[in-house]
Amino acid sequence: MENSSLPSVLFFGDFPVGKSWDLGQYTFTEKEIVEFANKFDPQSFHIDADAAKSSHFKSLIASGWHTCSVIMRMNCDAYLLNSASLGSPGVEEVRWMHPVRPNDTLSAKTTIIEARKSISKPDRGLVKFLWSARNQDGIEVITIIGKLFLKTNPNQLGS
Repeated sequence: MENSSLPSVLFFGDFPVGKSWDLGQYTFTEKEIVEFANKFDPQSFHIDADAAKSSHFKSLIASGWHTCSVIMRMNCDAYLLNSASLGSPGVEEVRWMHPVRPNDTLSAKTTIIEARKSISKPDRGLVKFLWSARNQDGIEVITIIGKLFLKTNPNQLGS
């Protein structure tokens, strides 16, 4: 989804099962990997390039939580800030399949895997997303399954 082509507000009905779109690309720098890790995940293979060479990763890698944060930002930029979001009840699964290293460029996408309107609160629905990212070599590095409550469009019956 490109923001220029989006409606002014995205509602529950704008997220049908099977819909998928690119979230764009993001390149990780060594400096930001170390800064994030120093604040939030100061394991040696995230903060010290020399120590990381002796780890089983053989080089500095981004924290998985850093990668999750980048994917979240990409979702915000692509559609979330333009949605009738009511927040999230949580994430069901996070999988880190391959390390993210300095200068890796991730290409991310989102796919709607479930959408159901609330029976008890008909002004909203619950959407389940699969977010995934691949590095510049096409290797899948992360998948996240998360949910989002969204308002239905008050101008459309049954949306």
